[in-house]
Amino acid sequence: MTIYIDVVLIENLIMNYIIIYATAIVLKNKKSHVRFFLASLLGAIYTIISYTSELEVYTSIILKILLSIIIVYISYNPQTMKKMWKDIVIFYLVSFVFGGVAFSLIYIIKPQEVLMRNGLFLGTYPLKTIALGTIVAFVLIILTVKIIKTKISKKDMFCNIEIKINEQIIKTKAMVDTGNLLKEPITNTPVIVVEHTLLYNCMPKEILNNTENILGGDVEKIPKEIREKYISKLKFIPFSSLGKQNGMLIGIKPDYVEIENEETSIKKENVIIGIYNKSLTNRGEYRALIGIELL
Repeated sequence: MTIYIDVVLIENLIMNYIIIYATAIVLKNKKSHVRFFLASLLGAIYTIISYTSELEVYTSIILKILLSIIIVYISYNPQTMKKMWKDIVIFYLVSFVFGGVAFSLIYIIKPQEVLMRNGLFLGTYPLKTIALGTIVAFVLIILTVKIIKTKISKKDMFCNIEIKINEQIIKTKAMVDTGNLLKEPITNTPVIVVEHTLLYNCMPKEILNNTENILGGDVEKIPKEIREKYISKLKFIPFSSLGKQNGMLIGIKPDYVEIENEETSIKKENVIIGIYNKSLTNRGEYRALIGIELL
């Protein structure tokens, strides 16, 4: 069987590019065609070297993992290690889908013209077979992502919460925010963000209306008796959301928080209430943000 290196290069370049592009769609990453092309070309060149070389080092799993990391870094330029590993995991999952679909089509269409060398499947099957496989896999991935999104209905994005502070109970609607990963840094306690006006019946207004001053170290405007009772109980929570980078919230530990939806009711004591000094929405659809972890 005659294998043409240029055909193998083109086939792998196309497949790599579509995998990288599909991964970017799933991750909602910014798309750079230049970066995608360079990363795809690197993967294609590695395929050629692995096929033609007799050295076992090119087929080692360590080198393959290292290559994946480099491809992901070139493609998406992740700024943190957490983002890097997330990109790598999704990249592998998408690759498995593409690989499974493509090789299944190759085997079904022309199994007699498929061979394996150094862990790589090669053959004289037409380029259109690879293209068809990548298109099918691409459509499957996009449809799967859309189906998963539609499963998260509007009712699943909201829940009712009951907060007890200083023997006072308040109830409100909270939005389940998958991006709310706030935690009190010392104890690693999850944080529920609540509008400060909602807590007027539970805490002194002198505290709730002066959170910015307290964060700045100015507590002289707060009466001494309130200062002595509350200042030591306050938590300081760094955040980079709610339209503000490198911000800080004041928090307080409640007696408990009870979270209710249509199916369950969960009571939590190990939680912090983060006091937000503005409104979370213009129309008051909800007045608190709760992380998915608490559910």
